[in-house]
Amino acid sequence: MKQSLLVTKTRKVISSQETSINAQLLERAGYIAKLMAGVYTYLPLGLRVLSRIESIVREAMNSLEAQEILMPALQPKDPWEVTGRWDKVDILYKIKVGDRDLCLGPTHEEIVTPLIGGYIHSYKDLPRAVYQIQTKFRNEARPKSGLLRGREFRMKDLYSFHTSEADLHEYYEKVREVYMTIFKRCGLGDITYYTYASGGMFTKYSHEFQTVAPLGEDTIFVCESCLIAVNQEIRADQPVCPNCSSSELVERTSIEVGNIFALLSRFTEPFNVEYSNQENTQQSVLMGCYGLGTSRLMGAIVEVLHDEKGIVWPVEIAPFSIHLISLSRKPETQIRAQELYDLLVNGGFEVLFDERIDCSAGEKFADADLMGIPFRLVFSEKTAAVDSVEFKGRTQSESSLIILSSLVEFLRNQIVAQK
Repeated sequence: MKQSLLVTKTRKVISSQETSINAQLLERAGYIAKLMAGVYTYLPLGLRVLSRIESIVREAMNSLEAQEILMPALQPKDPWEVTGRWDKVDILYKIKVGDRDLCLGPTHEEIVTPLIGGYIHSYKDLPRAVYQIQTKFRNEARPKSGLLRGREFRMKDLYSFHTSEADLHEYYEKVREVYMTIFKRCGLGDITYYTYASGGMFTKYSHEFQTVAPLGEDTIFVCESCLIAVNQEIRADQPVCPNCSSSELVERTSIEVGNIFALLSRFTEPFNVEYSNQENTQQSVLMGCYGLGTSRLMGAIVEVLHDEKGIVWPVEIAPFSIHLISLSRKPETQIRAQELYDLLVNGGFEVLFDERIDCSAGEKFADADLMGIPFRLVFSEKTAAVDSVEFKGRTQSESSLIILSSLVEFLRNQIVAQK
C-alpha cells in the first residue's frame, strides 16, 4: 500500500483526556479514532492488526477442534431470567422494544447453552466445542484505559461441553496451552502468566492470563520458578504458589488478557441440557468457557511493546512487515523505488510504501517509528548509486546496507527469525 493513499495521517497531539499509553499511541499513529468514551473506530491500519490477532486466535481455536459460529449480539430477556442473571449483571445494556425487554450481549452463556444443548442427546454427541469472535457490549460506568476497558469491544468466546469432569479438565488444560501459544505469537509470551483468581462457579478458583505491565490495573504475585501467579484478590487464601508451595512470590502489576472457567453444570442444569449415558441414564452436560478479548489484547500489546518513539509491533501482528521509505527526489530514482516496491510485493511481502514527496526525511522517519512496523527500508539516491537499500529493525539503533540482489532472501530470514 502506498502511504499517500492512506485515509489517515499521524498526529502529534491528541485529546488530553486520553491518558493511557495504548490509546495515545494508537490514535497518534492512525490506528484507531475515538468516537466517545469506551468506543473506538478501527481505522485501516488498526483493523489490519486486529484481524491478524483474530486470525491467530482462530487458528488456535481450530487446533482444539472447536467449530466457529456467530451468535446474535441482540438477546431476549427470557434466557437471562432462566439463569437468574437478568437483574444481577449490572453491565447489561438493556433495551425496550415495544413491550419486550432485550439486551446487548456482554457474554453468551445464556444463548450458547440451549443452542448446543438442542443437538446433544447421547454420550456419543460429546465432547463438543464451539467458539465465536464477536463485538460485545458492556455498560461500564467509567470506561478507561483505551482498548483495555471499553463499552464496545471484540471478544473471542469458546464453550466446551463434556460428559465428565475428567474430560472437561483434559480439555481445559489443552486450552491453557493453546492460550499461551497465542500470547507468545503476539509478543507477550515471556511476560504472561497463568494466574489463579476468584470467581470459580463450582471450583475454588478460576484462572486468568495476566500480562505484566507497568500501568496494569491488576496486581499479581508471580512464582518465577513455576511461571504461574496468584491474583491479589485471593492472596489471603492462597499465600503460596499453588504448584510448588513456595512463599517467595514477586509482586507485579498486570493486565488481564484472558480467562477460563470450569462452569460444570451452572448453565446446563437451568436449561435442562442433558445426555443419555452408556447405562441409558440422563446426566447433566458439563461446560467450560474460555474468554479472550482480542481488542483488549491489541491494547495490552501496545501498552507493553512501545518505546519513546512509538509502537513496536511483533512481526506476526504488524499491519505490514516492511515500511519502505523513498527519499528520492530525482524522477529516475523514484521509478527505481517504485520498482523495488513492486519487487517486494510480488515476492509476497506486505509493504507500506512511503512515497510521499511533500514530507521531509525526518518526518518520514518519525512516522515510521510511531507506526511501529518491524522492518524499515530506506531507498535514496545514495543507496541507489551502490544498488543497495538501507535496512533497520524497529528496535535497532544502527542501520545497514543490503545489496538489492540479496534483499528478498535477507528479508525472509529476518521475518522468520522474529516469529
